[in-house]
Amino acid sequence: MNYDAFFADALATLHDERRYRVFADLERIAGRFPHAVWHSPQGKRSVVIWCSNDYLGMGQHPKVIGAMVETATRMGAGAGGTRNIAGTNHPLVELEAELADLHGKEAALVFTSGYVSNQTGIPTIAKLLPNCLILSDAWNHNSMIEGIRQAGVEKAIWRHNDMAHLEELLAAQPRERAKLILFEGLYSMDGDVAPVKAICDLAEKYHAMTYCDEVHAVGMYGPRGGGMCAREGQMHRVDVLEGTLAKAFGCLGGYIAGSANLIDAVRSYAPGFIFTTALPPAICSAATAAIRHLKTSNWERERHQDRAARVKAILSAAGLPVMSSDTHIVPLFVGDPELCKQASDMLLEEHGVYIQPINYPTVAKGTERLRITPSPYHDDGLIDGLAEALLQVWQRLGLPLRKPSLAAE
Repeated sequence: MNYDAFFADALATLHDERRYRVFADLERIAGRFPHAVWHSPQGKRSVVIWCSNDYLGMGQHPKVIGAMVETATRMGAGAGGTRNIAGTNHPLVELEAELADLHGKEAALVFTSGYVSNQTGIPTIAKLLPNCLILSDAWNHNSMIEGIRQAGVEKAIWRHNDMAHLEELLAAQPRERAKLILFEGLYSMDGDVAPVKAICDLAEKYHAMTYCDEVHAVGMYGPRGGGMCAREGQMHRVDVLEGTLAKAFGCLGGYIAGSANLIDAVRSYAPGFIFTTALPPAICSAATAAIRHLKTSNWERERHQDRAARVKAILSAAGLPVMSSDTHIVPLFVGDPELCKQASDMLLEEHGVYIQPINYPTVAKGTERLRITPSPYHDDGLIDGLAEALLQVWQRLGLPLRKPSLAAE
């Protein structure tokens, strides 16, 4: 039997569906973000990154780099193993205390990524609740979906941000049944926000727990960067807050924050925590430095919102199909996987603009898009250059433009 043929067939399917993904070989340069070096097939080229999840550029912040270098010099590179075997390095203890404080919770638990924190945290919590029913927003991230699958409990999917549908599902259950509501504070592909207060009101009314994924909002929103729940004044009402250290904080790792008993139970039962090597001390120190800085500094958040607003205004005025968003996410509608990939390739190869295409299964078929994420360091000149490059690509590919009268809608 030719086993390799099965893998070749699987890859051919992706190529046929125009879903095969190619990763650009990029070299970020500290102190020059969003500029980077693209190691193209023809050699090195300077490019501008327009789709990084290092939203605030904290991956290059002197405090973050300084903390990482100092800790690596003092404590070495690795963590030495799992926390159960090697113990917990002290910077990790400090990081979890900082995260608990950020979210106003009794405790926090750090995982190796935001994906893992959902994938292992959700099923662990659900399995510890008797006869648990999970109620999940239809647009929840793949990591949450995988967590639900691994939980093996009954689930109900409620229409995205539809409170009437969520209440209908809750009302159909016995009040005494354990119920866990899963949602995101900010949905990263469309940039829309969950009605956090309304969800918490329903949770209280029907005796349900709440679990909010804040990965695209922590560091970005709220008085100290606590996320959308903090911005809406509802953080204290959400039972479990999940986040990442890899986006606005510019580092690596994920976490959950909640009551001391819940965090201790997940720590004690979650296989994705127990059997995984801990984050290295240097990463933990860097993340702590980023969190502490963003708790007190609003410059990055304010500048970031200003840049996002300008990108939307400039692209909309040019007639480009900017999808409506009240947050820092700027989706540009294409609606075809092949054209989306062609647009991305042309932007990179001909204009030095790096924006990855977003295709199925990340978004539904027919809603393919370019997802633009400005940072505080994208100046007016870069924004104007982006608009010019996009217009040229749109015209070359025959993609439709909006009428000027629709630009502000």
